[in-house]
Amino acid sequence: MKLYLCGHAERYAVEQLQLALFPEETMEPVDGPFSGDGAVSTLSVGKRWMTAGARITLHGKTVYAARRMKAELADDVPSRRRLLQNAYYAAAMELRQPPQWGSLSGVRPTKLTTRHLLAGGTEESAERLLKEQYHVLPERRQLCVEASRATVKAAGLLKKNDISLYIGIPFCPTRCAYCSFVSAGIEKFRSLLPRFLDALAQEIVHVGTLLRGSGKRVRTLYIGGGTPTTLSEEQMKRLMTEITGNFDLTGLIEYTVEGGRPDTLSLPKLQTIRALGCDRMSINPQTMNDEVLRVIGRCHSGEDTVRAFRDAQKAGFEGINMDLIAGLPSDTEASFADSLEQVLALGPTNITVHTLALKKGADLFFARETLPTAENVDNMLRLSRQRLRQAGYTPYYLYRQKYMSGSFENVGWCKPGFEGLYNIYMMEELHSIISLGGGGMTKINRPNGTLERFHNPKFPGQYIDRLEDVLRQKDEAFAFLK
Repeated sequence: MKLYLCGHAERYAVEQLQLALFPEETMEPVDGPFSGDGAVSTLSVGKRWMTAGARITLHGKTVYAARRMKAELADDVPSRRRLLQNAYYAAAMELRQPPQWGSLSGVRPTKLTTRHLLAGGTEESAERLLKEQYHVLPERRQLCVEASRATVKAAGLLKKNDISLYIGIPFCPTRCAYCSFVSAGIEKFRSLLPRFLDALAQEIVHVGTLLRGSGKRVRTLYIGGGTPTTLSEEQMKRLMTEITGNFDLTGLIEYTVEGGRPDTLSLPKLQTIRALGCDRMSINPQTMNDEVLRVIGRCHSGEDTVRAFRDAQKAGFEGINMDLIAGLPSDTEASFADSLEQVLALGPTNITVHTLALKKGADLFFARETLPTAENVDNMLRLSRQRLRQAGYTPYYLYRQKYMSGSFENVGWCKPGFEGLYNIYMMEELHSIISLGGGGMTKINRPNGTLERFHNPKFPGQYIDRLEDVLRQKDEAFAFLK
């Protein structure tokens, strides 16, 4: 589906909305007038009014809509983008049913409601904002406001000099069919692991020195990946000992290790991780159906997940998160419901329900015919909301992704008092996050409200070879923290 911009250059705002509203159509930006299916987004500014128009042709039907606001707002970028999106959305609604997220195209819809609440607004006015300005439907409005309620609570735990730490371990036992993350399968890249850990140890020492001179306090720590527990028990012990030896964790309120794959977890390894300070563990089956696990390339069973969960409890973990994915190949509404009930029966403190996002780097990207329909996925998500609420869970964070089935969302649910704080701080960008290891992205919150981003190399080999650049970049990042 073509997209032509006339009178403006706000490509991202319109393009992301087109992707969200017409996910089944291939995006094709063009530089001039065209024939056939596609959309034309226009903007004109007169003496009194700024007018946005959208003409969309799809399957032989052409529709048009226009919206306007006072010309004095023409230089206000958010207002201009909102006007363009409102015109496009109005035209699109002549061709399709209203989507759950209305005209919102961003990945962090809760930032709108969180900002509104922190500025003194009420939950009722926040919901009205989503309804009147962004056309969000009731169930998603409720999710947004509830998640923002948890965010406001989490923000209250922070002080000016607080930060979080992320440590990325880009290795997995195998690569899942739906995964687009840069992670090295251990069977192929095992030889890189010792050198990767050596390099990571140097970065930990370097960042530890910078932290001690910065006056910053570490509030949450998250070891993610990949699958960090791909490391052996001894390797995990070495990593966590390096962490406690170089970082002052006396102000820590949450320490998470992404266990992820049940086939990487044993009782001795879990006991070691718990003894070294971690108080929150993720055990992520994605599904409890063995056939679906086989199709997505997982080398464990639903029974293995139960065993890993029980072992985590024996090791002393109270905070345990479990992930499920709605929309996996070969999954059905019935089998998803069964997976959900099995996870609920275990009673984890956190359950994250993801919607399958088909990224171009994933093996599943070209196998869409094997996937549940958007209607199936909608039913799966609706069931998860109903059952999780009945079981006493509430939503505490959510986000969206490109190429997500049905343009839905990922939602983290928790029992009272078990919000995943790192997830909130990272997704809502409430404070600076220093990221180490493979693929880590450091985000520095500047006083003027902007973010400075610094990326570590994604691939383990590149991370090892470019370590000097990584350390130099950390010096640059900490210069913004002063």
